[in-house]
Order: sequence, then C-alpha cells, then structure tokens
Amino acid sequence: MRIHHTIRAAIAPALLLAGAAAAAAGAAGPAQAAGAGFQYVGQDDKPHAVPAVQGCHAAEGGGSRGVVNQTDLRAALYRDPGCKGEPVAYVLRRTSAPVTAYFASVRLSG
Repeated sequence: MRIHHTIRAAIAPALLLAGAAAAAAGAAGPAQAAGAGFQYVGQDDKPHAVPAVQGCHAAEGGGSRGVVNQTDLRAALYRDPGCKGEPVAYVLRRTSAPVTAYFASVRLSG
C-alpha cells in the first residue's frame, strides 16, 4: 500500500508527538535528554530535534515534513543554512504543522 505524500506530511506531526509521549513514558531519548521542544521529520524520514533555545539552528537531515514546536518561541524555517534569506514558513509557539517546503535551518525567537 502506498501512502500519498500529502497524507504522510499531515500525519507526521502526530507521529512526532506520539514518539515524544512514548519517550516521556519510557527511557529518555536524545531529543528529550537535550530538552528539545522543536522536532521535525527530515528528508531522511527520521525525526530530528533542535535545542529549545533562541537562535539559528541547523536542520540536520533537511526538514521537509511535519514540524512540532512545543516551545514558547516562534520558529522561522529557512531554505538556506545559517538562517539566510527569507523564511519559507513559520510555525507558531506550541503548535504543529505539516511543512511542504524544504528547510535547512530554523530560527527560534521570542
């Protein structure tokens, strides 16, 4: 059975939240250990996290799927490394969203 890209992008935030809940209930995973509240699914189809602190962060694995922002910071997603150029998308505080644009870096700001 083949899952359409749009459906996969829409369920990615739910999968990240489910994984975070499982990690909280069981052993601490890398994202939880680092205190990360910003997670995304990369182009490698693996979950990734960035530290929940203000500033520019590299999006390892190249983000292009669902994003979960459980921080108190707004996230601006950038196509270029180093948060250069114009943001391709924004994810507000304490929200999740499917993201169809590729991003290489994330700026978390108050």
